Amino acid sequence: MGGPKPGGPGLGGIPKAEPGKPLYARKPPTGRGRPLIEKRFAEGERRLHPVRTRAGAGPGRAAMAEPVAPVVREPRDITVTEGITVRELAEKLDIRAKDLLKTLLDRGIFASINQALDVPTATSLAEAFNGVVHVATFEEQIIQEEKIKEERTGNLQPRAPVVTVMGHVDHGKTSLLDAIRTTEVAAGEAGGITQHIGAYEAHVNHRRIVFIDTPGHAAFTRMRARGAKVTDIVVLVVAADDGVMPQTEEAIAHAKAAGVPIIVAINKIDKPEAQPERVKRQLADRELMPEDWGGKTVMVEVSAKTKKNLDRLLEMILLVGDMGDLKAELKADPDAPASGTVLESRVDRGRGPVATMLVQNGTLRIGDVFVVGAVYGKVRAMFDDRGQPIKQAEPSTPVEVLGLQGVPEAGDQFQVADEAKARHIVEYRQGKQREASLARTAASGRLTLDQLHEQLLTGEVKELPVVIKADVQGSVEVLNEMLPKVSTDQVKVKIIQASVGAVSETDVLLASASNAIIVAFNVRPERKASDLAQREGVDIRQHTIIYELLDELKKAVAGLLAPVIKEVSLGRAEVRNTFRVKGAGMIAGCSVQDGIMKRDAEVRVLRDNAVVYTGRVISLRRFKEDVNEVRTGFECGVGISNFNDVKVGDVLECFKMEKSAPLETVGAGRAANAEEARRS
Repeated sequence: MGGPKPGGPGLGGIPKAEPGKPLYARKPPTGRGRPLIEKRFAEGERRLHPVRTRAGAGPGRAAMAEPVAPVVREPRDITVTEGITVRELAEKLDIRAKDLLKTLLDRGIFASINQALDVPTATSLAEAFNGVVHVATFEEQIIQEEKIKEERTGNLQPRAPVVTVMGHVDHGKTSLLDAIRTTEVAAGEAGGITQHIGAYEAHVNHRRIVFIDTPGHAAFTRMRARGAKVTDIVVLVVAADDGVMPQTEEAIAHAKAAGVPIIVAINKIDKPEAQPERVKRQLADRELMPEDWGGKTVMVEVSAKTKKNLDRLLEMILLVGDMGDLKAELKADPDAPASGTVLESRVDRGRGPVATMLVQNGTLRIGDVFVVGAVYGKVRAMFDDRGQPIKQAEPSTPVEVLGLQGVPEAGDQFQVADEAKARHIVEYRQGKQREASLARTAASGRLTLDQLHEQLLTGEVKELPVVIKADVQGSVEVLNEMLPKVSTDQVKVKIIQASVGAVSETDVLLASASNAIIVAFNVRPERKASDLAQREGVDIRQHTIIYELLDELKKAVAGLLAPVIKEVSLGRAEVRNTFRVKGAGMIAGCSVQDGIMKRDAEVRVLRDNAVVYTGRVISLRRFKEDVNEVRTGFECGVGISNFNDVKVGDVLECFKMEKSAPLETVGAGRAANAEEARRS
């Protein structure tokens, strides 16, 4: 108790430090354990980082280290896709991402590891690391990977043949399909002429055949060519009473360019003036020799009206599909990510962007994320060719898809992909499109009224600016290509904008600023846009048949256009309810929004700003009394001639036809008025 504690002298057993000596002696290094870090500087050279050596090493060991020899890399084949990131390129080259970033920094490019690279930059960067580059689109890379996988697994199964129906206008292509499908598609087309690509299915002996109906008019050459690219067999329809026409020869050229077999359907043999043998001679002169003449081309004489030999035509299609190399091509992997082609696209009010797509490989399901051109989409709903909802689409199935973020270009390839990758690819492509659009705008410059008037006054080449609005992307594409061909040496047609949808206020303002006319193909102007166009004096030309539009523009450009019949809008009414009256058919209970509804006037039924039917007002009632007209703010009952499919929400547009000045007179009058206002 109170004695010295164990551990030596001092308080609590802690030893006392003697003067001049450390309390604890440091152990000498043993050469084992954690290495020591020393800063060494070679003679004439300063190292920025410490050199790590083991204790006990000689003082000159780090200084005498030999320089590291550069790594010699073997050539490496890689595939570069659009929008590839620095990380993905590093993985393909099997190098560290920071080496790529350092190389970019040396070139004056500051980038992050997730930065998207354009193809030229990625190619030069890969070649700097001894990479052999192959450039491919995202869809091509996925398809190539799937082909390799299919060759390895062998999971290819037979699919239905895709048949494209081609031929001259009014030779009976759509009527032939109607006879096969027992539907009335032709009745819904303007003037009985097909304006869009439609895809339909037919079932023969428990087997499917997919038909693609392409328009036959010469203006739709590009649409017909696009149809030939997705097809396996071409059915060439030739009227027995008309023979081979120019569009028939174009269809033959497209089919031969696509390298697909041709089956000739000689239609309208029920007519008294039909001459099938003359048609065969004409086709034989164009290297399509009939089988019964010793050739290889299958020809079937059919009648869409009496349905004669339709079964034989379908059997011939299946027979040709089961022969030779085509049988090997008619296979697909249903387990692969879906891919295919967009046949048509449009904007549908209430449903948004809608695309008609043909699944060519894999199975498309609800919820799949896909890339189509510069548009990203997620399948929200799918409908088959008869409008019935479906949950999945196998190879060779045409479907209508909802859930796109925008309107894709008709003819684009779609590919199911990972959602993050799909968003990345679409963002990159949209950025490139914006850059290209800005470059074109900067190069061409915007056409102003002053510039146009200066050209008119100085006698230079006149320009007719045009704004195109159409119901589907395919029509926009065709008009965008065909209208500039109407130009002459004196007048040049310039397309300012071309897009899908109804004519909006923005379109009218653009046309007003550019002194342009608006061409509305199968669409109608919105109510506010129509009022604005009337105030601004913008001419809106509405058409449903394309060659009538082209003829009118040709005459206008040539200065030969006589006073034309122009429609004048009388009023618009919205359908609030419908009633079926015995002896009178369907009556639409309407509320007049503006103008007047007039008895015996022309009336147009609009559904989602698209024309459903055009006829006459045969009955107009206010309560129980027959009246001649009903004005804005009142309700009325309207009966339309030969039309009973009025639905709630439809818009009835009442109008009359009167003579108006031609396009050149309208443009000159507007130019003169603007010039007078500018001088004053």
